[in-house]
Amino acid sequence: MNSTAPPMLTLAGLSAGYGSFQVLFGVSMEVRAGESVAVIGPNGAGKTTLLRAISKLIQPTAGQLSMEGQRYEALPAHQVISRGIAQVPEGRRLFPRLTVEDNLRMGAFLPAARPHFAQRLERVYSLFPRMKERRLQMAGTLSGGEQQMCAIGRALMSGPKLLLLDEPSAGLAPVVVQSIFDVVRKMGAEGYTVLIVEQNIRQVLKVVDRAYLLETGRIHASGSAAELLANDAVRRAYLGV
Repeated sequence: MNSTAPPMLTLAGLSAGYGSFQVLFGVSMEVRAGESVAVIGPNGAGKTTLLRAISKLIQPTAGQLSMEGQRYEALPAHQVISRGIAQVPEGRRLFPRLTVEDNLRMGAFLPAARPHFAQRLERVYSLFPRMKERRLQMAGTLSGGEQQMCAIGRALMSGPKLLLLDEPSAGLAPVVVQSIFDVVRKMGAEGYTVLIVEQNIRQVLKVVDRAYLLETGRIHASGSAAELLANDAVRRAYLGV
């Protein structure tokens, strides 16, 4: 991680919600190139809404969004991926009747991504050897953990500069959760820039560089992963110590 690099993603005073129901209140944060950053907090804190606002799946009501210094809050959602932002949604949303490899192919649908298909496919298969073993299997028949790997792999096929992960451990068995977090650690080591929202605070703080604590739509703490693990309020509220 290059701590002197300019921010890749910057949020300044971001507010968002659904209709008249406001969820986020003036959220400011940044993610630098090569960093793995977590947004942690309880269920209902606004973590998924935050990712939806970054992806422009919902329109922020106030504040600024910048990617590599270029503001994009006026950009429609379908153009966000061309800025280098790819999201792995909660629930994975694979095409269950397509093979693993065809699901991965769908991730490379952008014209700019197509010439790099073979190279990126090999990179995904090196990150997820099980996907190579299962490449001709229908995605709907994979285990939950394998489906999550396929969903992450599909997002990586677009060649994103920033990968957004929404609760990747949700609904997975504990032994599988560990393998998903191992993948997050491996992506960080390979230089991917990752923003992950996660309720499994103890696990995620072991694999990211920095974290923000989001509660009731506001940032209440931020710092290195080690600092948040040692934060008394975080330990009492979320780690049971």
